[in-house]
Amino acid sequence: MVKLIVKTIIIFTLFSCNKSDDNKIELFVTGAQIAGVNGMHFGPDGYLYAASVVGSDISVIDINQKTIKQRYDLSDGVIGPDDIAFNSKGEFYWTSIFTGEVAGFDINGNKVIAGNPGPGVNPITFSNDDRLFVAQCFFDNGLFEMDPTGNNEPRVIFDEIGEFCGLNGMDWGPDGRLYGPRWFNNEVVSVDVDTGDIRKEVDGLNVPAAVNFNSKGELFILDTGAGKVVKVVDGIKSDYAYVELGLDNLAISENDEVFVSSYSEGSILKVSPSSVEQVLPGGISHAGGIAIFQDDIVVADIQSVKAYSTLDSSESWNYKNIFRVSPHGSNTAVATFDDYLILSSWVDNHVKIMRPDTGEIISSLDNLNMPVSATKYGDRIAVALQGNGSITLFNLEDGVGEVLTDGFSAPTHVINYENDLLVSDTLKGQIVRINSKGDKEILVDGLDSPEGLAIDGNTIYIFEGGTGEIKKYESNNIEVVAKVMPGSAAQSELQPPSMVFNGLAIKGRSLYISGELERSLFRMPL
Repeated sequence: MVKLIVKTIIIFTLFSCNKSDDNKIELFVTGAQIAGVNGMHFGPDGYLYAASVVGSDISVIDINQKTIKQRYDLSDGVIGPDDIAFNSKGEFYWTSIFTGEVAGFDINGNKVIAGNPGPGVNPITFSNDDRLFVAQCFFDNGLFEMDPTGNNEPRVIFDEIGEFCGLNGMDWGPDGRLYGPRWFNNEVVSVDVDTGDIRKEVDGLNVPAAVNFNSKGELFILDTGAGKVVKVVDGIKSDYAYVELGLDNLAISENDEVFVSSYSEGSILKVSPSSVEQVLPGGISHAGGIAIFQDDIVVADIQSVKAYSTLDSSESWNYKNIFRVSPHGSNTAVATFDDYLILSSWVDNHVKIMRPDTGEIISSLDNLNMPVSATKYGDRIAVALQGNGSITLFNLEDGVGEVLTDGFSAPTHVINYENDLLVSDTLKGQIVRINSKGDKEILVDGLDSPEGLAIDGNTIYIFEGGTGEIKKYESNNIEVVAKVMPGSAAQSELQPPSMVFNGLAIKGRSLYISGELERSLFRMPL
């Protein structure tokens, strides 16, 4: 808590260091304390350890005090952890889903790399005799036994288990078999890790995300597609607790209390048949691109699309994603499109058109080459594609794309600018103007990692992701007008350099700023 208070003081000190005293940045919407909570596990110290892929950290939580006691992050060598497990010595290991690394801290606190089976490593668990097992989900689908010391190569149990996902959140059953849900197959299976024998245990689920056994040997299943926890005794399913959509994992304490995590809201909840209690409240988890729609500011929050009133900051609506299942997908940028919204996802390689009032997806461009942002341009959609460094125009009706111009190192935010387009190139440090023929003109050069852009008359506002500085470009002059925390860096070459898009938007005489690492929205008068 002291660390959090100190960090808050530092942040607002930075806010006060603007060149213009007239520009006072204010906290507009507060968010979650964790940037989306993924896997969880209780440690031998009684604290709950919670992993966050996008936050690239592991939070140590006192569930009784409802506070974060400690964080392990990039400075400790923790990179994009998806799940976490402890062995009998009290050492803990995690999986890095984007990079494929399986690593941990030994008893002396030194980082140990167990190996790298490849991107997609997701659930992780130790057996009672300290054998280490990991599986892949979403980006691959194998099951492996790892050497915790990293001295031996992973032992392949399955190259793949079906398609798209091997197993997700796993646990050991009383029968000594490894149990795990199959996200896309509506079932829970068990595996004999020595023989490879696989057996269906539970079916008829919606989207099962994780399993756990309590001290009585009863099986609990998090069904994220149904937003509930299911209990299985003697093969009979019953609904244990109704929670909400956007859930990721579950953990059971030594007292058999059940806790669930939310990747969309960044919350941790204690659930029972009679109650749902907040341990850590949720909200904005990883504020990415933002856009103004009527009187709302819309946030691409990766695993949800949220809207907040610009009048009083209240939540107007919230469409939560079920990863690789919901039609919305995992979006990092948003823009307006007449009476609709454009959602962009380099995670799912799509650009979609959504009705804000219902959440309905009315059109979709799929299998794109790492789209970072998009905007309407004439009768087509202009998309910034990291995969080929281009701005490509797509026809929504037939999905056909035509490269308008290329040669970008990291095209990030594409927006409309008079009759042309404006694009930020994060790696080149440039703001580039493009006309309808594809001719390019560098308007601003020498920036540090420009990402989000916003236009106010002849003034361009620029969010530098690497510094957190908000800059104003006007009449060939650049001025720093505000500063927030820098955005997160890409975890590997498989992500665009901007990783989570740091956005700007203007409504009336106010500039709105997405605070990615603060998990908040800020507002500044113009």
